[in-house]
Amino acid sequence: MLPYNNSAVYTGGAVVSYNSHNWTAKWWTQYEAPSTGGSGVWSDDGTCDGGSSGGGTGACDYSDWVAGQSYTTGAIVRYTNGLYYQATHDNPGYDPTISTWFWSPYTCSGGGATTPPSTGFVVSETQFNSMFPSRNAFYTYQGLVTALSKYPSFATTGGDTVAKQEAAAFLANVSHETGGLVYIDEVNQANWPTYCDTSQPYGCPAGQSAYHGRGPIQLSWNFNYYAAGNALGVDLLDNPNLVSTDAAISWETGLWYWMTGTGNAGTTSHNAMVNGQGFGTTIRAINGIECNGGNTAEMQDRVNLYTRFAGVLGVPTGSNLTC
Repeated sequence: MLPYNNSAVYTGGAVVSYNSHNWTAKWWTQYEAPSTGGSGVWSDDGTCDGGSSGGGTGACDYSDWVAGQSYTTGAIVRYTNGLYYQATHDNPGYDPTISTWFWSPYTCSGGGATTPPSTGFVVSETQFNSMFPSRNAFYTYQGLVTALSKYPSFATTGGDTVAKQEAAAFLANVSHETGGLVYIDEVNQANWPTYCDTSQPYGCPAGQSAYHGRGPIQLSWNFNYYAAGNALGVDLLDNPNLVSTDAAISWETGLWYWMTGTGNAGTTSHNAMVNGQGFGTTIRAINGIECNGGNTAEMQDRVNLYTRFAGVLGVPTGSNLTC
C-alpha cells in the first residue's frame, strides 16, 4: 500500500495508507489529507495490517539507511539517529533528515521507535519544509518557533483542529505575501519611498525609504514599524532593518499583525480563525482590496495555499474560504 502523497492527484477508487489507516478516495481529490471530516472524499477502510508499508503498525525491523542507495516511494529505513523514515518520493539515497521533500518521519510499534521531539508548535519542521521547499534560508523554522513565545494564544486556541487551521491560514497568507518565503524585502523598490507618513509626530528617523515591506507579512509604513516595535519591545522605528536581518523578530512582526491587525475585516485574523469566521476574513484583514472582486486571482491564490497547507496538517479547511 503506497502512503498518501499530498501533492498527488487521486481519483475515485484510489487506495492509500495514512496515519495507520487505509483510505479509499470516493472521487477526484488533491491537497486534502485523508480524514473522516472535510469534504468527505475519503472513506476510512480501517487500520493497516502489520505488513502495510505505510501503516506504522509493523515491527521495527527495517534496514538501515544507506547513502547513495536508491529508494522507492514507501520504503522505510532506520537512520543513524535511531529514528525511522519513510520515502515520500523516489530518491537516490538522500539523507532523511535533510531532504524532507523525499522523506517523512515514520513511527512503528514493536521496536522502540520514537518520534522526533516536539517543539510544541502544531506544525512540525518536516511539515514546514514541505510547505516551503524553496524558501529563503533567512526564514528559519526555529525563528518562527522562537517568535511564538510573544503570542502564546496563536495556534493553541480552540482545540487541535482549530489550532492547525489557524497555523495553516497564517502560513498560507505568509506564503502569498513572500512568494513562498522567498522574498524578504518588497520587490518593487520604486514603492519604497512611499511608506513614510510625515504627519506622524515621530516622523521617519531611519530615512524616507526605510519603511518598505519586510518580513513574512511584509510590514510597511513607519507607523506600523513604530507600533510593532512598541508591542514587541524592539526599536523598529530607528532600526527597521531588524525585520530583514533577525529571523525571530521578522516572524514576530508577522505574528503581531496577525494577532492585532484588523484591516478592513473589523476583527483580527486570529479571531477570525478561532471564532469560525473563516479564512476569507483573514484575507480581508491582511489585504482587503483583493475582496469583493478587487483581485480575485490573488485572493484565490491565498485560498489555494490554505487548502494545501490544511491538507498537510490533516485538517478540513472549514467554510467561508473567500471574501
